[in-house]
Amino acid sequence: MPRVREIEDDGGDPILEELFAKERELFGGLFNTTKVFAHCPPILKAAKQLSASIEKSGRLPASLVPLVYLRVALINGCPF
Repeated sequence: MPRVREIEDDGGDPILEELFAKERELFGGLFNTTKVFAHCPPILKAAKQLSASIEKSGRLPASLVPLVYLRVALINGCPF
């Protein structure tokens, strides 16, 4: 059981509404981190922007990014 309650409903918040819809469209559901960060929508939005900027930076080949995410998840014992 998580220590922090996960939020899965946007509650009418426009930031959550947009981000939840986008994530559900791309991945079929919400990541646990998204549901936890949803307690503070501006922080969630900023975290998503940071992730996007890292992916778009070109510092890693685009084909390698998903493998890095998978490896980090495995190292941390997180389902991916």
